[in-house]
Order: sequence, then C-alpha cells, then structure tokens
Amino acid sequence: MITILETSPLNTVQDLGRPGYRNLGVSTSGVMDPVALRAGNILLGNNDDAACIELQTYPFVLRLDAAATFVVTGIDAAIELDGRPVLPWMVETAAAGQVLRIGQPGRGARGYVCIAGGIDVPVVLGSRSTQLRGGFGGLDGRPLEAGDTLKTTGTTLDMAGYGALPPSAVLKDAAGEADGRTIHLRAMPATDYELFTPEARQRLWTTPWRITPQSDRVGYRLSGAPLELRHRVELRSYGVIAGIVQVPPSGEPIVQLSDANTVGGYPRIATVIEADLWRLGQARIGTHIHLHECSFAEGVAAMRPVSAYLDDLRMMAGRYRQSARRRAGMKSGDRA
Repeated sequence: MITILETSPLNTVQDLGRPGYRNLGVSTSGVMDPVALRAGNILLGNNDDAACIELQTYPFVLRLDAAATFVVTGIDAAIELDGRPVLPWMVETAAAGQVLRIGQPGRGARGYVCIAGGIDVPVVLGSRSTQLRGGFGGLDGRPLEAGDTLKTTGTTLDMAGYGALPPSAVLKDAAGEADGRTIHLRAMPATDYELFTPEARQRLWTTPWRITPQSDRVGYRLSGAPLELRHRVELRSYGVIAGIVQVPPSGEPIVQLSDANTVGGYPRIATVIEADLWRLGQARIGTHIHLHECSFAEGVAAMRPVSAYLDDLRMMAGRYRQSARRRAGMKSGDRA
C-alpha cells in the first residue's frame, strides 16, 4: 500500500493503454512515454504493461506503507527517499513508512513511479489506465489527490542499486542528436497532405513549432506560421490515433496524443511515427518541435533501435538479477 501525501493536478495511474475499443468511442489512453514505462517495468521484472503513476505536475510525495522496490523513470529530477538522494532510472528498495519525494524535473516532462508488482487498481476494459474525460479506470477515473491510497503487491526484490541509461542518452533523434532544446520528430505525409498549398507543405517541415499552453494528454496545439489549404474542404469524420497532425481552421496544427479523440474531421497533414511518440510525450509546454519528413519504410525501421534498447535492458537486468541471486546463494552456503 502507498499513500499520496502531496500532489499537484493531473497525476494519474496509467499503463500501456486499452486498445481495441475505439469503435465504441473509447480512446486508448495509457502513458505518454511508453518507453519509460517499459524500461521501468523491465528493471523491476514486472510485466511490460504493469500500471504505474504518471507524473505531469510536481512536487509529488508518497509514503510507502509497506516495504517495496521501485524506480522512477522518464525524467531527470531531484528525488529523495527520507531525505536521501535517489537517482532516476535506478532501482531502490524502501522500508515500510519511508517517504519518496520527487521534485521539478530538470529534463523531461513526465515521470513514472514504477513499483515492483505494479499498482493494483481495477481493470476496466482490459486496462488500469485512467481515462479522465470518461471518468473511469485508474483510481475512480480521476487524478490522484493527497490522502489517496493505492494498493501494491508489497513486492521487494532481493537486489537493488542497478539501473538504465535513459533512452534520450542512447537513441538518436531525427536530427542525429541524442538530446537538445528543440525536439526533432519524424513524420509521414498524411491522407490530406496534397490538399495544402505547396508553401504550407514546405512550411510544415521548416517551421519550429512551439507547444502552446492549450495542450494536454489529448493533443499538443502548436504555434507557428499558419498552414493554408488550396481551397476550403468538407471531410467526413475518420478514425484518429496518436501521432496524427490535424490542421483546424486557424491553420495551427494539433498533434493527437494518448487521450486522442476516436474520430475527427480536420484535414490531416502528417503523422508522427510511433518510434518518436515517446519524445513528444516528454516535451514541455513552450518547447519547439521540428518535423522531418520520412517514408513509411523509414518509420517502420525507426522502431528497431527502440526495440533493441529495451531488449538490451531486459538482458542486462536479467543477468544482474541472476548474478545477485548467485552471490546471495554463495553467501548462504558459506554461513552453513
């Protein structure tokens, strides 16, 4: 069991989401940075989709009412366990009653508190993710509040003190950089790309788009030179997924994200590839993003380094746990 002592708005329980219900008007939801959640769960030996606490606002303080092993991924922030500094992306074990405090990140936007065994909330439509607009999933379908308690399995690992490099330090972005102030994302021209003027299509790839405060888990609204259509069009509603870049009448794009609407009707100019959505999920309000055109084949190939990062982490964590158990067994034998 854990108790929330201090939280700001919009921190929720999330997992990898609930696919398969968009035809019923239910969005996928789930974490904004699935790579960070998968990495945390791999480090703890959890199932990949074990639920966590997704942090969007800070500070966040919780008390571990039972001994538990945990890791905080997604961000580089000041983290303390009973006042002792704790490194992000590093596995730690807390004793019952210890308090975990997570401050404002220096890098990244969304942090993930992953607990060995996962957060135990009811499964709704195949997922533990919070759907804020629908008011279901997670803890009563709402953001966490001070005084809330969350069930955990109370699992502690027999080793700690190991961790991972964040993906931003390993995976190059669309500009061939590991990190930077401008977030570089790869995107494919979408269904309605040719409906825009040549000038607008060129501007899509050259404008440094700024993420505005009118942004949330549903989508990021971007500010920049407006994108014009060749002529006014009426489109039938179509299915929407995370990554689709829509252009409303204002001409300033909207990138759909985890809580994306299930249907929409604005013209689609591009789609951010799946391999880069985690980067977008870590982008702060006010950050600039730069879109780089890529092909479908390039978009598919871009998932390989992400999968390789997670596979390498899975192998490393497994070997570390095996080695730790072997050392523990040898010590037990010596005592016998």
